[in-house]
Amino acid sequence: MTALDAPVPDGADLSALIARVAASRDRTAYAALFKYFAPRVKAYLRRAGMEGAEAEEATQDVMLIVWRKADRFDPARAGATTWVFAIARNVRIDHLRRRNSGAASTMPELDTEEHAPSAETLMLADEREERIRMALDGLTDEQREIVRLSFFSETPHAAISSALALPLGTVKSRIRLAMVKLRAAIGNDS
Repeated sequence: MTALDAPVPDGADLSALIARVAASRDRTAYAALFKYFAPRVKAYLRRAGMEGAEAEEATQDVMLIVWRKADRFDPARAGATTWVFAIARNVRIDHLRRRNSGAASTMPELDTEEHAPSAETLMLADEREERIRMALDGLTDEQREIVRLSFFSETPHAAISSALALPLGTVKSRIRLAMVKLRAAIGNDS
């Protein structure tokens, strides 16, 4: 099975992995979480303006917090992705504060529990995540596969074309059509 064939875990799978880390410090579950979240967190941090080395360091900090604080994850309050990206947001803010203050060693570590997003924010994020999941279910199998590869696995279009033995133009057309359908299904949130 190649990376392109690996199934994208859903929210329940990710929550179960976090629960395994919390309950028994399951290294296999943590490795799966790391493999799934680390590249996504790093991409988020890079898009938020962090440079390569700083984004890598912040990603390591995020994943360490996931390991250390897995027992604080409450799937009733937020989805796994929402929880991890709330941690990433807080770590990013912490890194910015340290960089701007010039005193990294004197800055207290940001406690993600104290600065967690509000219940309303988490609820809205979970509702949006569910709408997106339902919208994805409305796509054709071909479109859903290409969206999964392009957006969730961050596979370049040329690699998708090779992996699925499709012309590059077909891959791009399916992505474009899928995005139109997703925007229509999700509404004004997109």
